[in-house]
Amino acid sequence: MTTQPDTNYQPDTNRQSDTDRRPDTHPSADPAPVRRPPTGQGDAPPRDPSAPGVLPGPGEPGRPFLHRVRRGRPEDPRWVRPAFAGLLVATALLYLYDLSASGYANSFYSAAVQAGSQSWKAFFFGSLDSANAITVDKPPASLWPMALSVRVFGLSSWAILVPEVLMGVATVGVLYAALRRRFGPAAGLIAGAVCALTPVAALMFRFNNPDAMLALLMTVTVYCVIRALEDGRTKWLVWAGVAVGFAFLAKTLQAFLILPPLAVLYAVCAPVSLRKRFAQIGLSAGAMLVAGGWWVAIVELWPASSRPYIGGSQNNSFLELTFGYNGLGRINGDETGSVGGGGGGGGTGMWGETGWNRMFDSEIGGQISWLLPAALILLVAGLVLTRKAGRTDLTRGSFLAWGGSLLMTMAVFSYMAGIFHQYYTVALAPYLAAVVGMGATVLWEERGKVWASLTLAGAVTASAAWGYVLLNRTSDYLPWLKWLVLVGGLTGALGLVFVTRLGRRLALTAAGLGLVAAVAGPTAYTLSTVNTGHSGSIVTAGPSGASTMGGRGGPGGGGMRGGFPGGGQNQPNGNGTQQNGQQNGQQNGQQGGGTGGPPTGGTGGFPGGSRQGNGNTQGNGGTQGPNQQGGMPGGGTGDARMGAGGAGGLLNGANVSSAARTLLSKNADDYTWAAAAVGSQNSASYQLSTGKPVMAIGGFNGTDPSPTLAQFKKYVADGRIHYFISGGGMGGGMGGGASGTTSASSRISSWVTANFKKVTVGSATFYDLTRPTS
Repeated sequence: MTTQPDTNYQPDTNRQSDTDRRPDTHPSADPAPVRRPPTGQGDAPPRDPSAPGVLPGPGEPGRPFLHRVRRGRPEDPRWVRPAFAGLLVATALLYLYDLSASGYANSFYSAAVQAGSQSWKAFFFGSLDSANAITVDKPPASLWPMALSVRVFGLSSWAILVPEVLMGVATVGVLYAALRRRFGPAAGLIAGAVCALTPVAALMFRFNNPDAMLALLMTVTVYCVIRALEDGRTKWLVWAGVAVGFAFLAKTLQAFLILPPLAVLYAVCAPVSLRKRFAQIGLSAGAMLVAGGWWVAIVELWPASSRPYIGGSQNNSFLELTFGYNGLGRINGDETGSVGGGGGGGGTGMWGETGWNRMFDSEIGGQISWLLPAALILLVAGLVLTRKAGRTDLTRGSFLAWGGSLLMTMAVFSYMAGIFHQYYTVALAPYLAAVVGMGATVLWEERGKVWASLTLAGAVTASAAWGYVLLNRTSDYLPWLKWLVLVGGLTGALGLVFVTRLGRRLALTAAGLGLVAAVAGPTAYTLSTVNTGHSGSIVTAGPSGASTMGGRGGPGGGGMRGGFPGGGQNQPNGNGTQQNGQQNGQQNGQQGGGTGGPPTGGTGGFPGGSRQGNGNTQGNGGTQGPNQQGGMPGGGTGDARMGAGGAGGLLNGANVSSAARTLLSKNADDYTWAAAAVGSQNSASYQLSTGKPVMAIGGFNGTDPSPTLAQFKKYVADGRIHYFISGGGMGGGMGGGASGTTSASSRISSWVTANFKKVTVGSATFYDLTRPTS
């Protein structure tokens, strides 16, 4: 089979090729198929690595396996395989550094991991406790690797977080493999390094939220689609569907964001007949439904009486959770049982401003946008470069696959009015890195053309200028770095403008200087991120003050924009009194519950309490009442980080004292649940500390109608719960249901405090459900 020459797009053949330049870098003709190397069987012709359209194979037949692993493809320069191995090792070491500083990270998910390591039923459903009272508000796939790790190695910070690190290393490896096939090893190395050094990636690949698995599976999805575009083989498109299906089981509908651009791309550009293209897309969709739907079908068909309540839903339905709270509600802000939506159409809400510039603003910019201007420039340049190529051109297809995924995800993130956290942007990191790697290498190869060298210089200039802006937002953090980034980037860009007049060594120096200047800012933020522990529900990357939406989450997690209605005013000594909560709750609900200092940074507060920078100060939750301003139902003493022995907040757990742990552990095996607490973060802290199941009343927010007061009374009458932990969660205030009525957790709290004996241990308050007051 022979390839057809591309009569439209002609590379610069007068310039000497680089030693690592691949023969298949430039667009192939339409409809020239890609030839794969022979397997060494039959009458297949010998493989010619220099032939156009031939993709690299795993190595020459007969070579020892270890030699092939060490050396790589025979046509590669000798530096390629060591450089790739070095990239993976460096990424692993970076992400593993001081990993245990984050402790259990997000105790909400760590408690579910602990439960899954103790009970296979909890493992399957993603229950928060091994007694299976309620699940997390996500499907459980992201919990499974961590739960298996804990089963093998025991409960520890490393056992929980190392699987996340491995997902980060795997993401870098898949990126390299995807770009190396078409654009050469240099493109793969650049993309892998850019992804690894993106601050939000360094944050989330060391954290136990579902986003690490989602980012990996989305990268695998794009890789498989591009492999399918090479020669139209059905199996790769089916594998893409499988990856999306499992990604759905990690974070529901967010996995579907990239489906529209990828489906359209394959339908238009695949090198097979139109009929076959649509048949293949149908098979891929079927694979996706099977990979993601089997678990959903089992959960929906399982009798509700014998499975845990579906956390985050109002009707005990995973489908309701998927299309409501975790689905369309994230887009339009209508999230029943949630903590509130945001502003749409460029408005401002609890979760920040929406609009086209959201990824660049002071809340998000330092997390992800360092190379975003350069990526957009390089994406346009890549599409211009291949504008005259044939329909099935793989270079253009690669730009459309990665670029389309980037733009689609950016657009949704920029305008979603519901719950939005900075760390969601980790999903953009692989797409952005791929576009940078592809664009930089393609323009470098075309640097003999004036427009290409000017565009490359423009991308470097944009990165340097934007890096200066981002670094200037944290002016006290390495104040000299912004000037090095700006001067170094502009110097490198100037060299690229005159690259054709420079010798090879000077040209490479200019390119290297521009690249170093572009990644210096995000690298500094990444190093700051890995050098600090992060815990709580909302975490951000970079140094203190890098984001105004919450803060670092550092020893106490981050706050959020605007705080919550009813948040007590922050006091110099960290105590938000009941009076302050009542008198200032309404005002501070709009202005924020308090101001956080280093290391958390940013503004924002927690319901019913205050926070201080060190995360260890107590705040009074206010007295109990279904609609009281200034406190959480249930009252109690809370702490921004761990509660100093008291109740945890909505976003952070409680610090369980040894005395409290002893109290709850005594005779705990005689009960189904050692205790019950409002809100998942509160219950998770006690469960992780004692190793015994603790019921999370009302799920994460304390607003889920599970259990009802009648159910809870029956549990108590049957002797299945020993203690009730005072405080925690959001209860019956905002989010207490669609109608704003008092929630089940508030009614349970009122019933308990009125009917059972109080037990105080340090600053923590418990109610012994085996000792009624009358």
